Amino acid sequence: MEDVRFVAEGLRFPEGPTVLPGGLLLVCEMATGRVCLVDSAGNLERIDVGGGPNGAAVGPDGMAYVCNNGGWPMHEYGMLLVPADVNQGDDYLGGCIQRVDLATGRVEVVYDGLRSPNDIVFDAEGGFWFTDYGKQRERDEDRGVVYYGRPDGAELRAVITPLLRPNGIGLSPDGLTLFVAETPTGRLWRWDVTAPGEVAPVLPLPHGGSLVAGVGGVQFFDSLGVEEDGNVCVATILNPGITVVSPDGDVAHMPFPGDVYEPVPTNITWGGDDMRTAYITLSATGRVMACRWPRPGLRLNF
Repeated sequence: MEDVRFVAEGLRFPEGPTVLPGGLLLVCEMATGRVCLVDSAGNLERIDVGGGPNGAAVGPDGMAYVCNNGGWPMHEYGMLLVPADVNQGDDYLGGCIQRVDLATGRVEVVYDGLRSPNDIVFDAEGGFWFTDYGKQRERDEDRGVVYYGRPDGAELRAVITPLLRPNGIGLSPDGLTLFVAETPTGRLWRWDVTAPGEVAPVLPLPHGGSLVAGVGGVQFFDSLGVEEDGNVCVATILNPGITVVSPDGDVAHMPFPGDVYEPVPTNITWGGDDMRTAYITLSATGRVMACRWPRPGLRLNF
């Protein structure tokens, strides 16, 4: 990581960064129920979506599609803001997928009745995959699910379950492999995509996935991005940095520079003409970091 700079500060748990045409950066502000547009000078324009906006992606219609977890209680530790492990609070609104017109601020619900949608990726056909992390309570929790949906609201399918708190999700450069990161297990799983919204299960695991990599020790996987060459880059909590996993399962960890303090990085995306500018959400400290990445990120559909 070279040429580190902070492109946004003072946010309340930023998540789901997405580079927009013209150089704007879309960031979800999970603790305030807003999505933010960040310009090159660091100025913010906020749109209220309610609940807990967690991940976002731009669809074929140019709208932003937001995974809203319905609200997530937070704890403050000094200057740090950290999500509670018991994340179904009294003000929980229910999870949903929202369509946000970034030009007008109009917000629509595309799919509701979900638990805690987390991260989202569009395929080349214009449908989207997303993870539902589930809600945790004092003595029980929801099973995690990967869904496939259409942006017109006409189709929603639960494709992969059960998972333990599925978080980051991404597609390989050819669109034929789906990757999902589980948070508490520190595992990255994969499935072969056989058609839009369909995967080929590998038995005997109940969810049918193949293990790409797992990490030991006290570290958790959050959201992820995919490089142009197919490497999967997972934001890693408590071992601050980005864990880079090759399609063959080789693992390397890229720690943050020594002068960057952040125990809860949550996501990574890329932009710039050569796709080598990485944007990483430093959520506990409320910042978005940009840096020069050693390889180009994958240019997303739409």
